[in-house]
Amino acid sequence: LGAFDYISKPPDLNRLLTTVRNALDKKELVIENKILKKKVSKNYEMIGESPEITGIKEIIEKVAPTDARVLITGSNGTGKELVAHWVHEKSERHAAPFVEVNCAAIPSELIESELFGHVKGAFTSAIKDRAGKFETANKGTIFLDEIGDMSLSAQAKVLRALQENKISRVGSDKDISVDVRVVAATNKDLSKEIEEGRFREDLYHRLAVILVKVPSLNERRDDIPMLIEHFSEKIGVEQGTAPKKFSKKALELLRAYDWTGNIRELRNVVERLTILGSDEITEEDVKLFASK
Repeated sequence: LGAFDYISKPPDLNRLLTTVRNALDKKELVIENKILKKKVSKNYEMIGESPEITGIKEIIEKVAPTDARVLITGSNGTGKELVAHWVHEKSERHAAPFVEVNCAAIPSELIESELFGHVKGAFTSAIKDRAGKFETANKGTIFLDEIGDMSLSAQAKVLRALQENKISRVGSDKDISVDVRVVAATNKDLSKEIEEGRFREDLYHRLAVILVKVPSLNERRDDIPMLIEHFSEKIGVEQGTAPKKFSKKALELLRAYDWTGNIRELRNVVERLTILGSDEITEEDVKLFASK
């Protein structure tokens, strides 16, 4: 009977084709999204297999799915921002905004407006209402880089935002609810800053639920050959050329250097050697173009 019904009343082929096409489109979209996600993740890839970096990756895997606040410490150029990006990308908030604020680059008189926004007329140049970074990051993550340079008045407002999940724009007494995960970073010794009255101890304890110390490059020398290979490939793509190989002696020499500028300095040296060095980077190239 079922076969007879199928023959006597054939299905709407156009509808069937549309259903199949829609299903294929959805599958293709999922695949494209996965590929895109991999590309985004690769931009912030943490290169290295040293115990120090492996330990950080393990911490991120445990912490990222939670909403726990993270305080990242380490010298300039060590890659603190990469840790912040990884925490966001591996969290449930990865589809929401990741908003970065360099607290050291914003004048102290403007930091509150930058973070919390302002209303028209709040100060001379406030010609219209403006949302701050906390509102922009709603449902996502805000990364407060170099938070040790933030003014005490701004620290007080950040503390309130963390305690109450509310902010108020400069010049307004209206509260705005925000749902933001805070990740902060600093190259300063906050314990010393607290002792000298430049950083609030109560804010420190609010931020430092999870502490992540990013090691200097000198503390993870085993990762240097892998980092050099990574930067060489990346620079080759940027310049449209084949990545250059480094001789064993060249790698040994670079591995022994004192990298005071950390990852940032290493990347610059690899680019310099790529441009000025031989087809295969030799020990002589390193001594000539990358000597300290």
